[in-house]
Amino acid sequence: MDGGTAPRVLFVSGSIGLGHAKRDLAIVGELRRLLPSVQVAWLAGDPARRVIEEAGETLLPEASQLPDETGTAEQSAQGASMNIIRYLLRARSAWKQTVSTFEKVTAEQAFDLVVGDETYEIEVALHKRPELKRAPFTIIFDFVGMDAMTRNPAERAMVYMWNRIWCGGPGGTRPPADQVLFIGEPEDVVDRPFGYRLPNRREYASRYYKFVGYVLGFDPTAYSDRVKLRRALGYDDRPLIVCSVGGTSVGADLLDRCAAAFPHIERQVPDVRMVLVCGPRIDPANVRAPSGVQVLGYVPRLHEHLAACDLAIVQGGGTTTLELSALRRPFIYVPLEGHCEQEVAVAGRVARHRAGERLSYRQATPEVLAEHAVRLLGSVPDWPLIRTDGARRAAQLIAELLPSTSAALAA
Repeated sequence: MDGGTAPRVLFVSGSIGLGHAKRDLAIVGELRRLLPSVQVAWLAGDPARRVIEEAGETLLPEASQLPDETGTAEQSAQGASMNIIRYLLRARSAWKQTVSTFEKVTAEQAFDLVVGDETYEIEVALHKRPELKRAPFTIIFDFVGMDAMTRNPAERAMVYMWNRIWCGGPGGTRPPADQVLFIGEPEDVVDRPFGYRLPNRREYASRYYKFVGYVLGFDPTAYSDRVKLRRALGYDDRPLIVCSVGGTSVGADLLDRCAAAFPHIERQVPDVRMVLVCGPRIDPANVRAPSGVQVLGYVPRLHEHLAACDLAIVQGGGTTTLELSALRRPFIYVPLEGHCEQEVAVAGRVARHRAGERLSYRQATPEVLAEHAVRLLGSVPDWPLIRTDGARRAAQLIAELLPSTSAALAA
């Protein structure tokens, strides 16, 4: 890149669901505030591609060649359980396709920087084939290492093997990326080894990662006037429960349980209102909802409905639970069984913030959901405020890898 050319960034929004795309857009928004001339091209699969398109961003045509990793995750799930072995085994062919698309794009087009959000497959490919790295590479994580959630020897062996690759072996080696950004704080990384004779995760992350704090695509203080917000969204003064399961179809059964809990809640709170948000992968027509329960499909600015509610019931996704913690709304979260990120990393962070109330999927029967919902309705959260300026910090660090801008930013 010479001094007269606008910097070009390739942003690969990986992982599954919608949450990562939201934070990626927030980071790019801050990057544009720092560098108005920056040009950003995107690679993303469904359903993240939809969010990025709606934001007016430039998706490369090759994005249509990316595999449906969300679909892979959905196929790996059994009810409300998502075992890591099933997902990793199914994901291998999808990851090969992603790497192939990445290789094609970066060979045909020149970029000054590549940013990948949880693009593990690209990081591993760059480690094995350094010649694929044609520009500085930043990778973004929000958890470190995997955990075996059962005593299955095959699962434990696969998790150990993956963690060994993650940290580079017993001594721990520098990641192949030029920069690793962690969305969160050091305390969000579990303080234990990757595995037998492998380094401590928090110490490894503190040595090689840069902690940027939490990233939201909105300012929580903008929703402090909940009366005005509810009026704008068409809600009245009745107690409002919003139930959402994110950007996959895995949570369909939880929505059914919320709907089944409604009559039990209504008996004790007669004027209660419930909204079920299906997201982009669940057909609202397939959700069994009793009278008095509204069923919505994909809601583009779901955080506004979460800010307006009196209670949320959600899956254990990292983005939704973070949004609710920042908005200081009462919520119940039900992590997917066997999903180590939701059951360990996300649940640990939420507990550290003293936010929300966790139920296991087995506990979350309609009757138990109703009991907890009635108790939490009208409660006033008292957990501490959390900082949500991570997008700006991430953008500053990303911009520092663009050669012609680093000096200007330092000045």
